[in-house]
Amino acid sequence: MTSTNTPRSYALIDSHVHVFKQDMPLLPNPRHSPDYSFTAQQLESTLTQHGVQQCVIAAASPWGDYNDYIVQTLSSRAHWRGTAILEPHKVSQMELQALDGAGIVGVRLPFISLSQLPDLSSWDYRKFLYRLADMDWHVHLHLDGPRIPQVLPALLNSGVKIVLDHMARPDPQKGIACEGFQAVLRAAQSGRCWVKLSAGYRLQGDTLAYARELLAAIGPERLLWASDCPFVGVESTTYQSTIDWFEQAVTDPAQRQQIGYATPTALYFMRGR
Repeated sequence: MTSTNTPRSYALIDSHVHVFKQDMPLLPNPRHSPDYSFTAQQLESTLTQHGVQQCVIAAASPWGDYNDYIVQTLSSRAHWRGTAILEPHKVSQMELQALDGAGIVGVRLPFISLSQLPDLSSWDYRKFLYRLADMDWHVHLHLDGPRIPQVLPALLNSGVKIVLDHMARPDPQKGIACEGFQAVLRAAQSGRCWVKLSAGYRLQGDTLAYARELLAAIGPERLLWASDCPFVGVESTTYQSTIDWFEQAVTDPAQRQQIGYATPTALYFMRGR
Protein backbone atom coordinates (compact mmCIF):
# COMPACT_ATOMS: atom_id res chain seq x y z
CA MET A 1 0.00 0.00 0.00
CA THR A 2 1.38 3.36 -0.97
CA SER A 3 2.14 5.80 1.82
CA THR A 4 0.51 9.18 1.38
CA ASN A 5 2.28 11.16 4.13
CA THR A 6 -0.16 14.04 3.55
CA PRO A 7 -1.18 16.27 6.48
CA ARG A 8 -4.24 14.96 8.29
CA SER A 9 -7.33 17.03 8.98
CA TYR A 10 -8.27 14.88 11.97
CA ALA A 11 -6.60 13.81 15.22
CA LEU A 12 -5.61 10.23 16.02
CA ILE A 13 -5.29 8.19 19.19
CA ASP A 14 -3.73 4.80 18.54
CA SER A 15 -5.90 2.37 20.50
CA HIS A 16 -3.66 -0.69 20.21
CA VAL A 17 0.12 -0.74 20.34
CA HIS A 18 2.68 -2.90 22.12
CA VAL A 19 5.95 -2.37 23.98
CA PHE A 20 8.33 -5.10 25.08
CA LYS A 21 11.96 -5.95 25.67
CA GLN A 22 13.70 -8.96 24.22
CA ASP A 23 14.78 -10.21 27.64
CA MET A 24 11.29 -10.14 29.17
CA PRO A 25 10.14 -13.60 30.37
CA LEU A 26 8.07 -15.40 27.75
CA LEU A 27 5.40 -17.97 28.54
CA PRO A 28 6.10 -21.56 27.47
CA ASN A 29 5.14 -22.07 23.81
CA PRO A 30 4.01 -18.48 23.21
CA ARG A 31 1.88 -17.53 20.23
CA HIS A 32 4.67 -15.18 19.11
CA SER A 33 8.25 -14.95 20.35
CA PRO A 34 9.85 -11.72 19.06
CA ASP A 35 13.64 -11.82 18.89
CA TYR A 36 13.89 -8.04 19.22
CA SER A 37 12.81 -5.21 21.52
CA PHE A 38 10.26 -2.52 20.84
CA THR A 39 10.73 -0.10 23.69
CA ALA A 40 8.59 2.74 24.95
CA GLN A 41 11.10 5.14 23.44
CA GLN A 42 10.86 3.47 20.04
CA LEU A 43 7.07 3.58 20.20
CA GLU A 44 7.10 7.24 21.21
CA SER A 45 9.37 8.07 18.28
CA THR A 46 7.14 6.17 15.84
CA LEU A 47 4.01 7.90 17.07
CA THR A 48 5.62 11.34 16.95
CA GLN A 49 6.79 10.80 13.37
CA HIS A 50 3.17 10.22 12.40
CA GLY A 51 1.59 13.00 14.40
CA VAL A 52 0.08 10.73 17.06
CA GLN A 53 0.49 11.78 20.70
CA GLN A 54 -1.80 9.45 22.64
CA CYS A 55 -2.04 5.68 22.63
CA VAL A 56 -3.27 2.63 24.49
CA ILE A 57 -0.72 -0.11 25.13
CA ALA A 58 -2.31 -3.55 24.80
CA ALA A 59 -0.91 -6.29 26.97
CA ALA A 60 0.35 -9.11 24.75
CA SER A 61 -0.13 -12.83 25.31
CA PRO A 62 3.53 -13.95 24.95
CA TRP A 63 4.34 -12.39 28.33
CA GLY A 64 1.22 -13.48 30.21
CA ASP A 65 0.55 -11.45 33.33
CA TYR A 66 4.00 -9.87 33.34
CA ASN A 67 2.66 -6.32 33.06
CA ASP A 68 5.65 -4.63 34.68
CA TYR A 69 7.05 -2.93 31.59
CA ILE A 70 3.66 -1.52 30.57
CA VAL A 71 3.17 -0.06 34.05
CA GLN A 72 6.71 1.33 34.01
CA THR A 73 6.07 2.92 30.62
CA LEU A 74 2.82 4.55 31.75
CA SER A 75 4.41 5.93 34.92
CA SER A 76 6.15 8.69 32.95
CA ARG A 77 3.49 9.20 30.25
CA ALA A 78 0.26 10.54 31.67
CA HIS A 79 -1.17 10.92 28.15
CA TRP A 80 -0.96 7.17 27.49
CA ARG A 81 -3.15 4.33 28.81
CA GLY A 82 -2.81 0.56 28.89
CA THR A 83 -4.44 -2.79 29.44
CA ALA A 84 -3.12 -5.68 31.51
CA ILE A 85 -3.38 -9.45 31.35
CA LEU A 86 -4.50 -10.74 34.74
CA GLU A 87 -5.36 -14.11 36.25
CA PRO A 88 -8.87 -13.84 37.78
CA HIS A 89 -8.10 -16.25 40.63
CA LYS A 90 -4.90 -14.40 41.58
CA VAL A 91 -5.53 -10.66 41.35
CA SER A 92 -6.90 -8.78 44.35
CA GLN A 93 -8.98 -5.63 44.53
CA MET A 94 -5.97 -3.81 45.98
CA GLU A 95 -3.84 -4.80 42.97
CA LEU A 96 -6.57 -3.64 40.59
CA GLN A 97 -6.71 -0.27 42.32
CA ALA A 98 -2.93 0.10 42.07
CA LEU A 99 -3.03 -0.68 38.34
CA ASP A 100 -5.86 1.79 37.89
CA GLY A 101 -3.75 4.51 39.48
CA ALA A 102 -0.88 3.61 37.13
CA GLY A 103 -2.97 4.21 33.99
CA ILE A 104 -4.35 0.74 33.30
CA VAL A 105 -7.94 0.99 32.08
CA GLY A 106 -8.85 -2.57 31.14
CA VAL A 107 -7.96 -6.25 31.02
CA ARG A 108 -7.00 -8.05 27.87
CA LEU A 109 -8.45 -11.53 27.40
CA PRO A 110 -6.13 -13.23 24.86
CA PHE A 111 -8.45 -16.19 24.43
CA ILE A 112 -7.36 -16.72 20.83
CA SER A 113 -4.36 -18.62 22.19
CA LEU A 114 -6.55 -21.11 24.07
CA SER A 115 -7.83 -24.36 22.61
CA GLN A 116 -10.43 -24.54 25.39
CA LEU A 117 -12.17 -21.36 26.48
CA PRO A 118 -12.51 -20.61 30.21
CA ASP A 119 -15.81 -20.91 32.04
CA LEU A 120 -16.96 -17.32 32.48
CA SER A 121 -19.76 -18.50 34.75
CA SER A 122 -17.23 -19.66 37.35
CA TRP A 123 -16.97 -17.82 40.68
CA ASP A 124 -13.52 -16.49 39.86
CA TYR A 125 -14.62 -14.96 36.56
CA ARG A 126 -17.95 -13.64 37.86
CA LYS A 127 -16.17 -11.90 40.74
CA PHE A 128 -13.45 -10.63 38.42
CA LEU A 129 -15.83 -9.19 35.83
CA TYR A 130 -18.00 -7.62 38.51
CA ARG A 131 -14.97 -5.79 39.89
CA LEU A 132 -13.94 -4.60 36.44
CA ALA A 133 -17.42 -3.24 35.76
CA ASP A 134 -17.45 -1.54 39.16
CA MET A 135 -14.15 0.18 38.30
CA ASP A 136 -15.44 1.25 34.87
CA TRP A 137 -12.73 -0.79 33.17
CA HIS A 138 -13.29 -2.77 29.98
CA VAL A 139 -12.41 -6.25 28.85
CA HIS A 140 -10.37 -6.31 25.66
CA LEU A 141 -11.28 -9.58 23.96
CA HIS A 142 -9.00 -11.16 21.39
CA LEU A 143 -10.69 -14.21 19.92
CA ASP A 144 -11.34 -15.70 16.50
CA GLY A 145 -14.74 -14.71 15.17
CA PRO A 146 -16.39 -18.16 15.05
CA ARG A 147 -15.84 -18.63 18.81
CA ILE A 148 -16.89 -15.15 19.94
CA PRO A 149 -20.52 -16.25 20.51
CA GLN A 150 -19.26 -18.74 23.10
CA VAL A 151 -18.17 -15.95 25.48
CA LEU A 152 -19.98 -12.79 24.39
CA PRO A 153 -23.29 -13.47 26.21
CA ALA A 154 -21.54 -13.96 29.56
CA LEU A 155 -19.51 -10.79 29.08
CA LEU A 156 -22.65 -8.82 28.22
CA ASN A 157 -24.50 -10.23 31.22
CA SER A 158 -21.65 -9.23 33.54
CA GLY A 159 -22.21 -5.54 32.88
CA VAL A 160 -18.59 -4.89 31.92
CA LYS A 161 -17.62 -2.81 28.88
CA ILE A 162 -16.29 -4.88 25.96
CA VAL A 163 -13.76 -4.01 23.28
CA LEU A 164 -13.36 -6.50 20.42
CA ASP A 165 -9.97 -6.80 18.80
CA HIS A 166 -9.19 -6.67 15.10
CA MET A 167 -12.71 -6.23 13.68
CA ALA A 168 -13.81 -9.37 15.58
CA ARG A 169 -11.64 -11.51 13.29
CA PRO A 170 -14.34 -12.82 10.91
CA ASP A 171 -14.04 -16.28 9.39
CA PRO A 172 -12.42 -15.45 6.02
CA GLN A 173 -14.67 -17.98 4.27
CA LYS A 174 -17.86 -16.33 5.57
CA GLY A 175 -16.68 -12.74 5.94
CA ILE A 176 -19.29 -10.42 7.38
CA ALA A 177 -21.76 -13.33 7.47
CA CYS A 178 -19.59 -14.99 10.14
CA GLU A 179 -21.76 -15.80 13.17
CA GLY A 180 -19.33 -14.09 15.53
CA PHE A 181 -19.18 -10.94 13.44
CA GLN A 182 -22.96 -10.75 13.36
CA ALA A 183 -23.12 -11.36 17.12
CA VAL A 184 -20.79 -8.42 17.65
CA LEU A 185 -22.99 -6.16 15.52
CA ARG A 186 -25.94 -7.09 17.75
CA ALA A 187 -23.92 -6.65 20.92
CA ALA A 188 -22.97 -3.11 19.93
CA GLN A 189 -26.61 -2.15 20.39
CA SER A 190 -26.11 -2.65 24.14
CA GLY A 191 -24.07 0.55 24.31
CA ARG A 192 -21.25 -1.31 26.08
CA CYS A 193 -19.43 -2.84 23.12
CA TRP A 194 -16.76 -1.30 20.88
CA VAL A 195 -14.77 -2.75 17.97
CA LYS A 196 -11.25 -1.91 16.81
CA LEU A 197 -10.60 -1.14 13.17
CA SER A 198 -7.18 -2.73 13.30
CA ALA A 199 -4.93 -5.45 11.88
CA GLY A 200 -6.26 -5.14 8.36
CA TYR A 201 -2.78 -6.18 7.27
CA ARG A 202 -2.98 -9.34 9.37
CA LEU A 203 -6.45 -10.69 8.58
CA GLN A 204 -7.62 -12.71 5.59
CA GLY A 205 -10.56 -11.70 3.46
CA ASP A 206 -11.81 -8.28 2.39
CA THR A 207 -10.78 -6.25 5.42
CA LEU A 208 -12.05 -2.98 3.95
CA ALA A 209 -15.47 -4.61 3.62
CA TYR A 210 -15.32 -5.68 7.28
CA ALA A 211 -14.57 -2.12 8.34
CA ARG A 212 -17.23 -0.56 6.15
CA GLU A 213 -19.87 -3.00 7.38
CA LEU A 214 -19.00 -2.17 10.98
CA LEU A 215 -19.22 1.53 10.24
CA ALA A 216 -22.60 1.18 8.52
CA ALA A 217 -24.05 -1.14 11.17
CA ILE A 218 -22.86 0.33 14.47
CA GLY A 219 -21.59 3.82 13.62
CA PRO A 220 -18.37 5.69 14.44
CA GLU A 221 -19.26 6.08 18.14
CA ARG A 222 -18.63 2.33 18.62
CA LEU A 223 -15.43 2.11 16.61
CA LEU A 224 -11.76 2.72 17.40
CA TRP A 225 -8.73 2.91 15.12
CA ALA A 226 -5.49 1.14 15.97
CA SER A 227 -2.23 0.33 14.23
CA ASP A 228 -1.22 -2.86 16.15
CA CYS A 229 2.37 -1.53 16.02
CA PRO A 230 5.05 -3.01 15.88
CA PHE A 231 3.24 -5.67 13.79
CA VAL A 232 4.70 -8.74 15.44
CA GLY A 233 4.95 -11.57 12.94
CA VAL A 234 4.31 -9.23 9.97
CA GLU A 235 7.09 -6.70 10.55
CA SER A 236 7.16 -5.65 6.90
CA THR A 237 4.03 -3.59 7.64
CA THR A 238 4.60 0.15 8.02
CA TYR A 239 2.85 2.45 10.45
CA GLN A 240 1.75 4.78 7.66
CA SER A 241 0.12 1.90 5.79
CA THR A 242 -2.25 1.33 8.72
CA ILE A 243 -3.32 4.98 8.54
CA ASP A 244 -3.73 4.71 4.77
CA TRP A 245 -5.94 1.63 5.24
CA PHE A 246 -8.07 3.52 7.78
CA GLU A 247 -8.55 6.38 5.33
CA GLN A 248 -9.64 3.95 2.62
CA ALA A 249 -12.11 2.29 4.98
CA VAL A 250 -13.52 5.54 6.40
CA THR A 251 -13.70 8.27 3.76
CA ASP A 252 -15.69 10.90 5.67
CA PRO A 253 -13.40 13.29 7.65
CA ALA A 254 -15.95 13.78 10.43
CA GLN A 255 -16.25 10.02 10.93
CA ARG A 256 -12.47 9.69 10.96
CA GLN A 257 -12.30 12.32 13.71
CA GLN A 258 -14.94 10.46 15.72
CA ILE A 259 -13.29 7.05 15.36
CA GLY A 260 -9.72 8.25 15.57
CA TYR A 261 -10.08 10.68 18.45
CA ALA A 262 -13.49 11.32 20.03
CA THR A 263 -14.47 7.70 20.67
CA PRO A 264 -11.13 6.61 22.23
CA THR A 265 -10.97 9.81 24.28
CA ALA A 266 -14.34 9.02 25.86
CA LEU A 267 -13.59 5.31 26.36
CA TYR A 268 -10.01 5.43 27.63
CA PHE A 269 -9.40 8.91 28.98
CA MET A 270 -12.75 10.06 30.42
CA ARG A 271 -13.85 7.04 32.41
CA GLY A 272 -16.35 7.43 35.23
CA ARG A 273 -15.45 7.05 38.89
